[in-house]
Amino acid sequence: MRKDLTTTLLGGATLLALLVAVALGLQAPLDVNQGSLVRLMFVHVPSAWLSYLAYGGTGLFGLLYLVRRQRRWDRLAMASAEIGVLFTLATILGGMLWAKPTWGTYWVWDARLTTTALSLVVYGGYLLIRTLIDDPDRRARVSAVIGIVGTLYVPVNYMAVEWWRGVHQTQTLRLLGKVSFEAAPVYGWVLLVATVAFTLLYVYLLRVRGILAAHEDAREERELMEDLRGLEGARG
Repeated sequence: MRKDLTTTLLGGATLLALLVAVALGLQAPLDVNQGSLVRLMFVHVPSAWLSYLAYGGTGLFGLLYLVRRQRRWDRLAMASAEIGVLFTLATILGGMLWAKPTWGTYWVWDARLTTTALSLVVYGGYLLIRTLIDDPDRRARVSAVIGIVGTLYVPVNYMAVEWWRGVHQTQTLRLLGKVSFEAAPVYGWVLLVATVAFTLLYVYLLRVRGILAAHEDAREERELMEDLRGLEGARG
């Protein structure tokens, strides 16, 4: 893949932001009750945010494809879904590492955890379906519809701890009603920097994966044209 200045600068900014977030996280004071375990929040919460952002991006790019019929939007939708699945797995792993010493078990079928696991089924299915449809335009249309419907996961998962109270704590950052941060204020700035860093990471990964997907599309089209020329040569 040919490197370009924008990707290089974006990658550098992402790396710098992540290093700053790590430094701030390591310097953050220990929690009275959880000790150093509280630092998992600086990875777990931004990972969850990034998965929301990625799944929302999948729906948005899918909608743009249906409106504009440009393949680049389909490529970005696919890339965003892959990033969402990756960081959903990171969210689950971080939650399990926190849950074991806190709840005494790695996993419970709490509403938040259950809906998070279901998102892997939805978007794993989204990616699987893409591999089963050969026609690029039909694949893009079907994927777009699934991606748009799949974005319903984001508000349901976010509100799960309010609608179905379980063992999972309520939102760390409450956005509905009175906006509030449900943690010590000293952690708020660290979490903000980490969230910004992960947002930059999403944009960087989306750009890189989109470029790779464009190359894959170009190769697929070349192979198709070669096959067609081969068929025409055989008929001739």
